[in-house]
Amino acid sequence: MNNPEIARLCGQLIQELNKIEDTDELIDCLNDIRSQLHELSPLKRHPVDCVLWVKRDDVHANEWNPNHVAPPEMELLYTSIKCDGYTQPIVTGMHEDNGYEIVDGFHRYLIPGEHADIMNNTLGYLPVAQIDRIRSDRMASTIRHNRARGTHEVELMGNIVKELHDLGRSDDWIAKHLGMDADEILRLKQITGLAELFADKEFSTGEAQHFFALMQTLPSAAQ
Repeated sequence: MNNPEIARLCGQLIQELNKIEDTDELIDCLNDIRSQLHELSPLKRHPVDCVLWVKRDDVHANEWNPNHVAPPEMELLYTSIKCDGYTQPIVTGMHEDNGYEIVDGFHRYLIPGEHADIMNNTLGYLPVAQIDRIRSDRMASTIRHNRARGTHEVELMGNIVKELHDLGRSDDWIAKHLGMDADEILRLKQITGLAELFADKEFSTGEAQHFFALMQTLPSAAQ
């Protein structure tokens, strides 16, 4: 370390931390230190700049994640965490009434609940990075994180588009933040079966024909 004074202070801090015998207290102290250093960081706009260890019981699933991971991939995820540890934090936002609400990492969250060895190894904690976003932005962030991974449930995606619409988000906003094109949004709106989603649209004959042609491409289960 180039700064002798900083090196001296770090040494003193380590000595004090070594005196803490209670594991939960030590983790809390380390989280406080990380949080305070994060405020000084020139990279603090990046959530990964401050990863905290949080009790798993304080972390909760969201209501909208449309991503599905098949059993073989879940087993591989377990093996990865068992062999390599957690290499990616759970991305969360603060829920108004529910503590840490998952934005990305739901399946990483599930693993300790399904495998006692992982729960014991992590002492009942999860690595968490936080984003400060309102609900609609957290929903959009979940989709951005997951679009390239797993299989999205079509009906759940339609419900997300509906809720974003109910929250006042325009089609252009949804397309931009969820990485969708206009046709995909149109299809997902139709899946919800809610005519009010089209109340502000005036379709020409050609557009109507195009819409019904699109509907023929939907999976039968979605229809």
